[in-house]
Amino acid sequence: MLRTGNNGRVATVVVIGGGPGGYEAALVAAQEGAQVVLIERDGVGGAAVLTDCVPSKTLVATARSASLAAESAHLGVRIDGAAINPDAAGLDLQYGFDRIKRLAAAQSSDITQRLIADGVEVRHGKAHIVRPGTVEIVGEAGVLSSTVDYDILLIATGARPRELPDAMPDGQRILNWKQVWNLTELPEHLVVIGSGVTGAEFAGAFTALGVEVTLVSSRDRVLPTQDPDAADVVEGVFTRRGMKVLGSSRALSARSDGDEVTVTLANGHEVVGSHALVAVGAIPNSEDLGLDVVGVRTTASGAIEVDRVSRTSELGIYAAGDVTGVNLLASVAAMQGRIAMWHAFGDAVTPLNLAEVSQAVFTDPEIASVGIAPADVESGAVPGRVHTQPLASNARAKMQGTRDGFVKLVVSPDGVVRGGVVVAPRASDLIHAISLAVSQHLTADDVAAAFTVYPSMSGSIAEAARRLHVV
Repeated sequence: MLRTGNNGRVATVVVIGGGPGGYEAALVAAQEGAQVVLIERDGVGGAAVLTDCVPSKTLVATARSASLAAESAHLGVRIDGAAINPDAAGLDLQYGFDRIKRLAAAQSSDITQRLIADGVEVRHGKAHIVRPGTVEIVGEAGVLSSTVDYDILLIATGARPRELPDAMPDGQRILNWKQVWNLTELPEHLVVIGSGVTGAEFAGAFTALGVEVTLVSSRDRVLPTQDPDAADVVEGVFTRRGMKVLGSSRALSARSDGDEVTVTLANGHEVVGSHALVAVGAIPNSEDLGLDVVGVRTTASGAIEVDRVSRTSELGIYAAGDVTGVNLLASVAAMQGRIAMWHAFGDAVTPLNLAEVSQAVFTDPEIASVGIAPADVESGAVPGRVHTQPLASNARAKMQGTRDGFVKLVVSPDGVVRGGVVVAPRASDLIHAISLAVSQHLTADDVAAAFTVYPSMSGSIAEAARRLHVV
């Protein structure tokens, strides 16, 4: 085990980037007994905590509360004897966004305090590799603040919003997902460019908050990387709530003029709104790190090449998170960081297995999935069987007024659970049972034999498993 460096001294681990991949790696390295220095430019927690996951999911939760209020009349909810006016449920933007920023800052502070308590030295600044084994830290105004030597280096610098040359964000009317939190009033009409996970989540949230939303999708449906049936359910909910979805409509440009933004589509049509949100992917933050100094290879897109234990092409240098382009999920970043340090210090480690990664889309309803995609079985590409259990028959769903969603289970020919999709409120929680089944190679009968609470949404998972019993 590499717990000491040259001459028997304690090994020094330098982590560049304080997002999930970086801070989780730092915590493991500290647990292994190393001297650990974590360098972060913007704030511990990275984009995941400060501008992406934590803020956006807080906004989604707020929007969900507004939707529940607006749709509560059919459950018999009354205030002062009257039903809630669906058009009256919205967001106090100043309070709501201030709360979001406070939560993000508090989470960043909590992570920082944990790092310090575990013995990690946190330094603020921009890191650059100046020669093999040495990193310099540049503070504000480009002033060199210090250098630090490393035995092990982990790079977790994340990614930034991809931009369109003719739709450059100005932070006022044309926004990327980092700039949304600078809004001082709700948009009158928000044009969302991009119908992937980020675009769909923001479009759904702002619709629930009473904003007129037009979602521009270059593909023929929203969420093109998700299960088609799941995407259809979400798109149906979007349109029912008043969102306008423009499918097969690639955006070419966006320009602002006064209090309007005009988005021009490839078919020549224009969409005029008060604001535009550009959500068309992310670019790895791999520039200006000095990777060429140590020979770390990157892909054509700028992602750092890593193997399944997070090793780069250079001995002793690892990478984790969005900068690797492996799978842009905070959970994957965190696991890559942990795996890197376990491997570096010679602990037993299981290489990253993307087939067992569960993921979620925080729309309303949520979509969560894991393992083999049902479409691969249904197309004949993978042998197996699929059963879809609609939530409409679930007693708990009826009680809370849930009418959209389903559970899909995928099993191999011999009945082993290989994957699943859940479309439901809190699908991100429900998917865990299926994730356990996939990772532990449980059969559908194993899942069916486990007790579920009645009434509960998880009962639909057990019911789907019962329907896949092998006689």
